[in-house]
Amino acid sequence: MRIFFKICVFSASLCLGVSAGAQSRVQEKMTDSILLSGVELYDKGEMGKASRIFKSITESYPSYDAAHYYLALTYLAGNETDLAESELLKACEADPSNFWYRQRLAAVYKFTGQLPKAIETYVQLLADFPKKSELYYDLVELYVASEDTDKALSILDEIEKVFGVTEGTAIYRFRLLMASKRTEEGYKSLEEYNSKYSSPMILSTLGDYRMSMYEDSLAVAYYDEALSLDRDFPPAVLGKAEALRMTRRYDEFFPLLDRYMDNENVPSEAKSEYLSALTQKTDPKFITSFRERLDTAVNICYRKHPLDSAVIATAAGYYYRTGREDVAGGLFKLNADRNPDKPELLATYLYSLMYSGKWKELAEEGKAAALKHPGITDFMMLSGVGYNYLEDYPEVVRLSEEIIRISPKDSSVLVSAYSAMGDAYYRMKKSKEAFKAYDKALKYKPDNIYVLNNYAYYLSLEGKNLKKAYAMSKKTIEAEPDNATYLDTFGWILYLQGKALEAKPFFKHAMLYGGKDSVVIMDHYAEVLFALKEYDLAFLYWYKAQEKNNGQIPDLDERVAKRKKSAGR
Repeated sequence: MRIFFKICVFSASLCLGVSAGAQSRVQEKMTDSILLSGVELYDKGEMGKASRIFKSITESYPSYDAAHYYLALTYLAGNETDLAESELLKACEADPSNFWYRQRLAAVYKFTGQLPKAIETYVQLLADFPKKSELYYDLVELYVASEDTDKALSILDEIEKVFGVTEGTAIYRFRLLMASKRTEEGYKSLEEYNSKYSSPMILSTLGDYRMSMYEDSLAVAYYDEALSLDRDFPPAVLGKAEALRMTRRYDEFFPLLDRYMDNENVPSEAKSEYLSALTQKTDPKFITSFRERLDTAVNICYRKHPLDSAVIATAAGYYYRTGREDVAGGLFKLNADRNPDKPELLATYLYSLMYSGKWKELAEEGKAAALKHPGITDFMMLSGVGYNYLEDYPEVVRLSEEIIRISPKDSSVLVSAYSAMGDAYYRMKKSKEAFKAYDKALKYKPDNIYVLNNYAYYLSLEGKNLKKAYAMSKKTIEAEPDNATYLDTFGWILYLQGKALEAKPFFKHAMLYGGKDSVVIMDHYAEVLFALKEYDLAFLYWYKAQEKNNGQIPDLDERVAKRKKSAGR
């Protein structure tokens, strides 16, 4: 402000003895120059300095429209919409013919939710600038925002009168009608357009509609017409392919599928999404019957986009689901190696190893991943799963301790780490350390049913603190009353407490929910039945357990023989 007035004083001193008109012109030039300096500051993002310059000009020259306009822009940058609106009104008042002032004012009205004012401003702008097509579309959007579809459609009519009917206006009209749930009217508008003009997009949309109405033949006719205009128009190719697949015309479907996968105009994301849907959500018999042809489509897509992570993931997932785990694993690893900045792809690879039971690779690759990404404790946990299955329990403990060190405040991580540590210690025959680890896990999450079940079961095996084991196990069956493992633990604790009759219904329930697949659960149930002197049923379950036993219960045969002898059999 002070600098500005110094310049004005200096300007006035230069103009001594000069005519009033000449002096005025000199002042105007100086003011314009100052405005430009403010604009330069505005462009550099120095809003505070720019705002002070524009404000000083408006105070000295209230009718200087450009200064009001740029001052409004600085207010908008600071989200001071009330002040911006006030300055824009002054700019418009000073120069009512300026298109940009009025359009920016309408934008402020729209942004602040003053839709009637925004609409009124646009209507006036259209009256003054009828050839500016963007005004029509802005007004359509305002009417849509005001939920006045009829007026929005009337503006579309005006657009077509002034600029002619186009595919764009036809699609816009269709979307407006669909958004207002005038479905039949929307498709009729496309039919009307199609009767006069040719458009692959309109024809494909009509084909999709006929498909949704189960009019397959008519849908294919529309797709064919679209393809006659553009042989590789993606929506028509995919639409026709789906129509053929739904009608089981597979000999025609697969060539179109290959064409779609080979089409350079189709984004890789669209291809991978369709392949995923096709191979995951269809009847498994379809995958089995046409595996070779699906292989071809997947490979075409992969060759077309060999560096695309989504495509590689889709191909890997497909090969994994079709039983080719080695191929899938190679692709999962390739994806992870090519995208080191995407640890989620590395996680996918590790999970594929886990689900494939490749414990050595999981242990080693998980450890390597943990070193690369020390902040992602899931990698250490996955490595721990691998070492656990390899029965390298000291390494599981070491990894758990490292996880705890890295994430000392993440309760969910701590629970998982202490739980894994407890399991490992127990398998190392260090029950004291195992129970301490479980206690720490339950400190962070007292209702963790996995920890509660293991803790309770191991206490029962030790024959220690059965009252505590009972209380913990009871929580697990309350949380998951149909979990055979939890039912087994609770029933077994009751049996050890001398309550075989109370234990029986829990084992009986477990048999309905997977208990017959477990050698241990059937053995426990047989012991309960034997204690109740239900010998026939007891030995029936023992025989079933013996058939399934594969070293899980080393002394099973010897114990069953003793039970038979004691029962006089």
